[in-house]
Amino acid sequence: TYEAVSCDNSPELEWCPPGHGDIYAALLGTGMLDTLVDSGVKYAFISNSDNLGATLDFKLLNELLNSDSSFMMEVTRRTDVDKKGGHLARDSRNGNFLLREVAQCPEEDFNEFQNVNKHRYFNTNNIWIRLDRLRSLMKSSDNNLNLPLIINRKNLNPSDSQSSKVIQIEVAMGAAIQCFEDSTVIEVPRSRFSPVKSCEDLLALRSDAYQVSDDFEIQLCESRGGIPPEVGLSDEIYKNYITFEEMTPYGPPSLKKCKSIQVEGPVKFGKEISFQGTITITNDSKLVKEISSGKYIENNIVL
Repeated sequence: TYEAVSCDNSPELEWCPPGHGDIYAALLGTGMLDTLVDSGVKYAFISNSDNLGATLDFKLLNELLNSDSSFMMEVTRRTDVDKKGGHLARDSRNGNFLLREVAQCPEEDFNEFQNVNKHRYFNTNNIWIRLDRLRSLMKSSDNNLNLPLIINRKNLNPSDSQSSKVIQIEVAMGAAIQCFEDSTVIEVPRSRFSPVKSCEDLLALRSDAYQVSDDFEIQLCESRGGIPPEVGLSDEIYKNYITFEEMTPYGPPSLKKCKSIQVEGPVKFGKEISFQGTITITNDSKLVKEISSGKYIENNIVL
């Protein structure tokens, strides 16, 4: 209906998450931006809370200082795992950097959007920003940043795929790169990007494909060469964290030597499972079936 959602039984579901791009309006609107700038704080490092690789690195701050840029975005090389992630582009009108998200991509350009050789860098959403220049820019443009809208089609209740379909409108934090003429980007290692946005991410991150360093940073194992395992869990049972936990009662399988794993249908993981190479697991029924313990190498498993 394109009208605001009304949900009398659960009014909390009526709230529309504004996206992480709302941080700029929140900083200014709450007075926090003025407080920081007026107290002498000049720079800020901002990242997604779900990115477990985003730590405060003073070498990167030094790069921002040396560049004298107002806005610096950390980017890393795209792999097939990231082909749906936002990539960098240039504005043909003024040459400024742009961030293009998958929700902003026309359907006819979707294959090119996913071309990791053509669009080689994606946004880690780790940004460094000059707070005084952010304040000046916002106050010169009606206390706002002109960020492009992103339209997401979702369910009213995120944990219930049968709930009403809704449109969520949001803005992206990284899109502010287009607002500063002196924006810059810096390529960082893959270790700076370890997000947990889905149960696929969680399965990979919990596995032995990742390790915790002596200074408690989460990193891919060195043997993986900076490339994470590609995990696909297609069944609805994996969309919900509670049922995902039920499907992995003994913890994740070993993915240290796994290139990709694609699971079709409701599959429960047993004890002491190791996957290597490219793995597909298929359960065509609607009943949950368990994969037994063992080592699976380059397997197409049908349950």
